[in-house]
Amino acid sequence: MDVHIELERARSENQLLVRLLALADETDVGALLSEALPIIVEATGATIGYLEIHDLASDSDGPDWYIAHGVPTSDVESLRKIVSRGIIAQAMATERTVDTPAALLDPRFSERMSVQVGRIEAVLCVPVGSLPACGALYLQGGEDAGPFDGHARRAAETFALQISRQVSRILAQASNREIEDPTALWRARLDARSIVGRSRAVASLLQEISHISALDVGVLLTGESGTGKSLIARVIHDNSKRKGEAFVQLNCGAIPEGLVESELFGAVAGAHSTANKRMLGKVAAAERGTLFLDEIGELQPTAQAKLLQLLQSREYFPLGADRPERANIRVIAATNSDLQALMEEGRFRQDLYYRLHVLPVRTPSLAERPEDIPELASHFCALASETHGLPRFEFSSKAAEALRYAEWPGNIRQLGHCVEAAVVRAAGCGDRRIELRHVFPDRAREGADADGSPNFQDATRNFQANLLARTLAETGWNVSETSRRLELARSHVYSLIRAFGIERR
Repeated sequence: MDVHIELERARSENQLLVRLLALADETDVGALLSEALPIIVEATGATIGYLEIHDLASDSDGPDWYIAHGVPTSDVESLRKIVSRGIIAQAMATERTVDTPAALLDPRFSERMSVQVGRIEAVLCVPVGSLPACGALYLQGGEDAGPFDGHARRAAETFALQISRQVSRILAQASNREIEDPTALWRARLDARSIVGRSRAVASLLQEISHISALDVGVLLTGESGTGKSLIARVIHDNSKRKGEAFVQLNCGAIPEGLVESELFGAVAGAHSTANKRMLGKVAAAERGTLFLDEIGELQPTAQAKLLQLLQSREYFPLGADRPERANIRVIAATNSDLQALMEEGRFRQDLYYRLHVLPVRTPSLAERPEDIPELASHFCALASETHGLPRFEFSSKAAEALRYAEWPGNIRQLGHCVEAAVVRAAGCGDRRIELRHVFPDRAREGADADGSPNFQDATRNFQANLLARTLAETGWNVSETSRRLELARSHVYSLIRAFGIERR
């Protein structure tokens, strides 16, 4: 197959995914369908598109929502009756894609009056949802336009998967259930037990993961160092079609320059001085599974070129080999570097960047999710006790506050190391709970100094409480305006009000 054609198809599929993910915040099913249907009609080259959705919780016999594209509004009801009774009914009943180059000649449908009257030729019909199907996408080609190709079928099936997820989300949110935990909806759909936190930032991250995990496409994880990108990569793998297969990780910045290619692609015997027998690389080890390339910005230029070839053709050459090998893997890359800046400096290939930048996912920093710090601290505390065979500890109120309001430039990784060290110190002192002196032994002291002046933590806390109380008073306790003035999230403002015990007078 022509590489240019393959690249164009990959680019087209990527654009479809991006356009569909842009609708993820829609809260009305009808509006979602109205915006989504023209996208798939355009992507597949269909002349007519029809999409119907059934609310499985309702008692109605027909679809609760339906919409058509490419026919006059006055003809939509007629089209619905024609296609719903035949091809759509079969797609929903069997939960399988109906793909026929000419319905008029297909023995499954040729005898149907609706097919004969409509002179229906090329058809692609994909069920939406499963166990049971909650709807169907129907696409019809033009007269003499020929059958839909494999690219169109993949696009339609991807579309149906995304629409079923988004409709399920909208219906769940509209069921008048009060969701106190914003991550609950997404945790119910994912195996994400390893991701700790219940903030809006984590909910947004889980929502992205739920959309992309089942799609067998590349992912680029970005974000500050220590935000848990390797953990997110593993969660994506565990919720993908490749779960149960190998998850292989390679830190591109930790391999000596001369060994990167053999480490990644393997080497035949005699390819270099240490290859006295055939060496399997990470690509081969990840066959049928996922290859996670951490610190992708540190990859050497020669290895970048070979990685690009792998992503484009799914073939690679082990070091010293004279014939390529096929690879059936999913690639997830991660970086805390600015790849665009590296491109401008000539240190990262532009074509590789765009190949990796199919579905970028940004992991939030700890500063964006401070309300998760208490739960994270408790998690790391229990983990450290289990690792070192120590009893379980609790945090004193001052220690918990110090963790909550400290700055964590190293993000989750730094917090985890700090808590682990505090557990060891508390155990060494024979204490039963973690005090402030165990968390920040070089910076903080409990209470006040000998002269009665507050220490660093107390002074910071008092300043924050006074600033927040004053701003709330100035805005008449308008939390939205207060959050805007202080450049804080509203949820953070509410957390601070509770933590400081500020009351409206």
